[in-house]
Amino acid sequence: MTAPSPQQAAAPATPSKRRKIGIAALAVALAAGGWYWWHASHPPRNPDAIVLHGNVELRQVSLAFNASERIARLAVDEGQRVVAGQMLGELDTRTLALRLDAARAQAEARQQVLRRLRAGSRPEEVAQARANTAAVQADADLAQRQLERLRATWRESNGRAVSQQDLDAAQASARTAAARLESMRKAQQLVQAGAREEEVAEAQAQLNAARADIALMERQMAEARLTAPVDAIVRSRLMEPGDMASPQRPVYTLAIADPKWVRAWIAEADLGRIRPGMAASIAIDSQPGQPLPGRVGYISSVAEFTPKTVQTEELRTALVYEVRVLADDRADRLRLGMPATVHIDARR
Repeated sequence: MTAPSPQQAAAPATPSKRRKIGIAALAVALAAGGWYWWHASHPPRNPDAIVLHGNVELRQVSLAFNASERIARLAVDEGQRVVAGQMLGELDTRTLALRLDAARAQAEARQQVLRRLRAGSRPEEVAQARANTAAVQADADLAQRQLERLRATWRESNGRAVSQQDLDAAQASARTAAARLESMRKAQQLVQAGAREEEVAEAQAQLNAARADIALMERQMAEARLTAPVDAIVRSRLMEPGDMASPQRPVYTLAIADPKWVRAWIAEADLGRIRPGMAASIAIDSQPGQPLPGRVGYISSVAEFTPKTVQTEELRTALVYEVRVLADDRADRLRLGMPATVHIDARR
């Protein structure tokens, strides 16, 4: 076999060879990039580290109106942040406002009755009662004098000048006038004495009941406004203006952004290596290489079977203990239900 000539050795590479060289270089670059990404997102495992798998959780609040009425207005939508005390919605309060006006008018009437009873009779009323008594007194005196004259005439004439019928009629008139006088005197005493304690107490009780009705309706007016109990994020808006609200139908579902935690599970063999308060690192798939700080907040004292949501198959049929790892998520990166991996350094 003859050696290649110098011209053949110096000949340029063919296009096929250049393509092969480019593919090889690209493969090497991809392999190097993949190696770098893997090591950046999966740091070397610390033999003293405990790795737990779980999901992000947070508290939720279902809000409903404490009344049955049509919704007049809803002020926020899904995804909006709300602060404690912020108004979220209102009911139609026109009917309730009319009832409140009527209750206030009734209370004012009860107040006037109580004032009248406590003030007693006016001087004019006392004077009128005395005048009425004096008039009846005059009638009674007249009837008595007429009776006495008829009796005297009857005795002097031995019953011939005055009939027994006229005498009986005069006696009846005198008794009637005396009874009217006694009744008028008692009425005058009542006017002068004023209201009894029982009447004042009854009027006071009626006024208290009217005021209680006002307080109840004012509370119902306040409950017609739905407010946020805590700082949160609106997760769901379940009703719309015009819908009939009731205490059994939630209007909003709020997600409380703080605190957030990862609910994870630990095997019994590792249970003695952790304790509440230990520092932790929380990693999520959507942001590799950017772990969040956290700390162990709660360790269950009751064993349970691991839920199927756990990522590691070897733990799914094992008896484990629930662990809650509180997350310091100031940038709001965690979402409800997001899978997370927790690393705990058992040496600390």
